[in-house]
Amino acid sequence: MAVNSTPEAPLPVGEVSRLIGGWIDRLGAVWVEGQITQLSRRPGAGVVFLTLRDPSYDISVSVTCFRQVFDEISDVVSEGARVVVLAKPEWYAPRGQLSLRAAEIRPVGVGELLARLEQLKKSLAAEGLFAPERKKPLPFLPQLIGLVCGRASAAERDVLENARHRWPAVRFEVRNVPVQGVHAVPQVVQAVKELDALDDVDVIIVARGGGSVEDLLPFSDEQLVRAVASCRTPVVSAIGHEPDTPLLDYVADLRASTPTDAAKKVVPDVGEEYERVRALQDRARRCVESFLQREERGLAQALARPSIEDPHRMIDERADHVSSLVDRGRRTLGHLLDRADSELTHTHARVVALSPAATLQRGYAVLQKADGHVVRAPDEVTAEETLRARVAEGEFVVRVDA
Repeated sequence: MAVNSTPEAPLPVGEVSRLIGGWIDRLGAVWVEGQITQLSRRPGAGVVFLTLRDPSYDISVSVTCFRQVFDEISDVVSEGARVVVLAKPEWYAPRGQLSLRAAEIRPVGVGELLARLEQLKKSLAAEGLFAPERKKPLPFLPQLIGLVCGRASAAERDVLENARHRWPAVRFEVRNVPVQGVHAVPQVVQAVKELDALDDVDVIIVARGGGSVEDLLPFSDEQLVRAVASCRTPVVSAIGHEPDTPLLDYVADLRASTPTDAAKKVVPDVGEEYERVRALQDRARRCVESFLQREERGLAQALARPSIEDPHRMIDERADHVSSLVDRGRRTLGHLLDRADSELTHTHARVVALSPAATLQRGYAVLQKADGHVVRAPDEVTAEETLRARVAEGEFVVRVDA
């Protein structure tokens, strides 16, 4: 709506800015397409700041959005990406600046495709299909390797040549299938299931050379991812790409950066294994030699001990000691016997000296009555009493006269 103004009654700048803000507020939310030229995500801030540019007209406009809005597409959108934004125009009156408040952001082209793949990736990861504990270990030396690849492709040649160069006896069961286009997914899935059903196949390699994001889409298909997850045979993803990672890499038991890298990871190198075996033999030999040398040193130290070097020496030393003890015992016993004999002689002499028989030998006699009582005084006997007299050489009878 027109605003009345004249040179004599002009509108202030603030009023014009306020009026512009009112007109912009009535515009409502609009879908805007452009290219992100600047992106600012401050740590801890709840708002993300972007600059959206139109390359055709070289016009840029500031965009703000809440962090949760931008987090939905943060994995697939960066500076330089084209996006479609649902935003409401806002006019900052103090500065006279136009900006957009975004409520939804969608990537355009490849970005949109990557966003869908990211959603599928999160969904499959939530089911546990990418969990590390589900991954199966590869055999050390596979006897038969299943290979899914394009017909007469460089990927097939790289895998076969490198694997046979590393281990000439290795065998392959090859399934040639389309690796891009509408028929790629069902045929790759069928080939994987056929190889998984063969008991002789020890590991399966799904190989393809590099390509664009669109060319690699079959290897991010949900059907293929679920088929690989259900395989009982270990599966190796060998897609020749570096910037992008198809979902097959997450569900496979092992990811190889290229088909050549897959051959190196699946098949051991016969030369390296021979060198490893020889190194182990040398190490075992050194261990045995070291053990023998240690035992020889221990045996030599044991033999150098006096008890082993001259075993009779200890016996001789003990024999001398025993002989010394025997001599000492004999001397001690002799002294004891001599002393006992001397004491016995002295005791015998005392006994003999104190014995009545010795007194009788000197001419004395002992008078005893008939009852055996020894006569000690004259008044103990009566006249005409018969007594027995004991002398040194015997006894005889005497009679008392008075």
